[in-house]
Amino acid sequence: MFDTPATSGSGNDVPESKGPSIKKLILWFTLLLVVVAAVRVFLIWRTRHEAAKPVAAVEESYTADEMVLPRKLHQTDLKDARELNGKRIWVYAAGQLNAYPATAAHMDYAHPGPLLLGAEPLEVVNFIEQKAPASVYSRVPKGDAQVIMLFHRKDDPAKLWGVPVGDREGKFYNFFLDECFFYDDPHELYKHWKPEVWKAVDEHRVEKGMNELQTDLALGQVSKPGPGQVGDRTVLFDNDGKPVSVTFVKNKAVSIN
Repeated sequence: MFDTPATSGSGNDVPESKGPSIKKLILWFTLLLVVVAAVRVFLIWRTRHEAAKPVAAVEESYTADEMVLPRKLHQTDLKDARELNGKRIWVYAAGQLNAYPATAAHMDYAHPGPLLLGAEPLEVVNFIEQKAPASVYSRVPKGDAQVIMLFHRKDDPAKLWGVPVGDREGKFYNFFLDECFFYDDPHELYKHWKPEVWKAVDEHRVEKGMNELQTDLALGQVSKPGPGQVGDRTVLFDNDGKPVSVTFVKNKAVSIN
């Protein structure tokens, strides 16, 4: 009574495949694993190969002067400072500190003496405290009291001098010894300087060819630099009230006026 729907083909027909076969999928997956493994092996080889190469030396450009690192003692109290008693130190802060006449217990602020000159040797005697008068100019802070270094100069070994080298606020001390002095002979620290350079420094004069550091020690650090960088500029040195203008090119004095 009911009509049977018409069919095409024989009962043995297999439906058409709608995607890659299982074998093809396995083949593609295997090839992918091989590629990944090959890439991994290459990356490991390259990493080890690069690591095996000698590392190129990094060349830093330092001058012989920059290689010198003067000692610092970092004093925190009078006991620390007095470890210098009986020792020789040398002036680094050239032309910035005045020596004052002194006794074992007192420095005479009212009569400032000569400027301390670059690389000048000083024989340390002792350290004392003293209240600085309000009217006195000082490059060193006055605080509640100044720390005074008592010393002898080479040119006048019998006379006692004093110079402010720090201050005390309450119980706390602030020292400038590390910034003002060498604890080792600068002639040895800078032994690479030529003898004629050291002769000029010790005589507190500048000659052509000297660099800025050498000139600072020779003429003093009180100066007015012109535009430019250290070693490539004109600097007017106070030179204890006798100004000297020095032009540096490639860190060598080329003009002195």
